[in-house]
Amino acid sequence: MKPLAIILLLLCGGAIDLQGAGGMSAKRHPHGYVACKAEKPLVMDGMLTEASWKSAPWTDDFVDIEGDIRPRPRFKTRAKLLWDDTYLYIGAELEEPHVWATLTKRDTVIFIDNDFEVFIDPNGDNQEYYEFEMNARNTVWDLLLPKAYKDSGSAVDSWNIEGLRTAVHVRGTLNTPADIDSGWSVEIAMPWSALRQYARRPAPPREGDQWRINFSRVEWLHDVVAGTYKKIAGKREDNWVWSPQWVVDMHRPEMWGYVQFSSGKPGMAKLRPDPAWDVKSILHEVYYAQRVFRDSTKQWAQTLDQLRPGALPASAQRQGLTLQPTSDGFIATMPLKLPNGATQRWRIRQDARLWEE
Repeated sequence: MKPLAIILLLLCGGAIDLQGAGGMSAKRHPHGYVACKAEKPLVMDGMLTEASWKSAPWTDDFVDIEGDIRPRPRFKTRAKLLWDDTYLYIGAELEEPHVWATLTKRDTVIFIDNDFEVFIDPNGDNQEYYEFEMNARNTVWDLLLPKAYKDSGSAVDSWNIEGLRTAVHVRGTLNTPADIDSGWSVEIAMPWSALRQYARRPAPPREGDQWRINFSRVEWLHDVVAGTYKKIAGKREDNWVWSPQWVVDMHRPEMWGYVQFSSGKPGMAKLRPDPAWDVKSILHEVYYAQRVFRDSTKQWAQTLDQLRPGALPASAQRQGLTLQPTSDGFIATMPLKLPNGATQRWRIRQDARLWEE
């Protein structure tokens, strides 16, 4: 088997098209969701039938990972979130006329099967984020990414979500091509105690806190050969997601959705758009333009004027955008004036780490 990182790059499109997330598409604010507290601890049966689940809203239906430039997915996928003082709960429904899965060993590369995936960046800094995948046999893969693959990161495959609870409910028959299924649903309980280690913020969250989270579904085209499902050779997988990435790469946390935590009843809390979204988008455009510059010149640009024409909004420097060379790369900084008169200063560096000072 190929090394893990190579498999990910080949099958999930990692570290490709460094220009793809720049430009106007990157300025579309990601989707958002208000996660309310569960009325009581949930039983993991994969069915999402308890009162708390019934009252929780669904996310928007998943779309292609590249957004509306691609056709709508063939099958419907949607998710829900809840939380309590012990767990982050995730539930999802996946429409599927032929439910199949082959992998049974934990921490196998699960997206070789059709799967459901969760990505979590608690503090939104593009680093130290979690990835979780599961198939219809309830086989899971959990890993920690100190940095994204495009930033020379590698997965900590040995990391586990201690205390993880999961369940799958198949609406039909698993691995039986002779009939037509309705689909499968998943239920996941991730302990805050496991997520807290790299969250760099309170876990469970405080009222109103927002975490960056996205969901993905990998779907393979298949044939039936001798009564068994077989992927069609030479065909790439479909990637369907909650909040579009705009490129075929889940490992760009800046495009993940915003999940806002509320202890109120569903519908009581209003989702807050990120007031720094435009500033963050410009900083990410600097980052991607720098990557393109370095690919062609083998060095980082020392000034904003060296970046390719049109890489940044014409008004960015007038709004206070600056670029500072460093010994190992660069730091781009941009101020944000808040309605209360205060000023935030947002920064990004060569490994995509984003932070506010």
